[in-house]
Amino acid sequence: MFKALAFHVLLPFVSLFPGVVKEQFDRPVPSLTTITRTAHADSVALKPKGKVIPTGDTNPIDLISFAQTLKGTRYKYASASPKTGFDCSGFVHYVFKHFSIQVPRSSVDFTHVGRTIELQEAMPGDLILFTGTNSKVRRVGHMGIVITQGCDSVVFLHASSGKAHSVTETELNKHYKERFIKVVRLFE
Repeated sequence: MFKALAFHVLLPFVSLFPGVVKEQFDRPVPSLTTITRTAHADSVALKPKGKVIPTGDTNPIDLISFAQTLKGTRYKYASASPKTGFDCSGFVHYVFKHFSIQVPRSSVDFTHVGRTIELQEAMPGDLILFTGTNSKVRRVGHMGIVITQGCDSVVFLHASSGKAHSVTETELNKHYKERFIKVVRLFE
């Protein structure tokens, strides 16, 4: 409670002493926001925390290992079964459900779930959200699970309606960078 109170008292001074405030409040503040350093400026920015999804003691690496067993499963719109196929959110829903983690069934419903993470801070198990096929409509319409994070690249697993027309691994290429919306973290 003291840190939450101190957070509200110090908030007006964030721009004056960003390093001090960041060190003290780099951890999530319960049910409010998280202070993080932005990649584009040496300042502190508030990152809203969305709906918390309980993940229990599930290890993100175990989740990814299971998800990778589904590679090659065909794409099928509005489906969430390995027998009939997956759409992007159906794939994510099925994988998380295997570990008894309840997540939304529709990709757009992930807009306000978890904690928003900078792309360069993405970790295996984070969810990466994109627009649908029309990148000009800036609304979540596609998603995947981050499986690796390298120096300048992110690889994610998703059910693609594109060329692969199945569950596949994709590097964050130009096409997906144009459609990128955000990364969300469910595992804390």
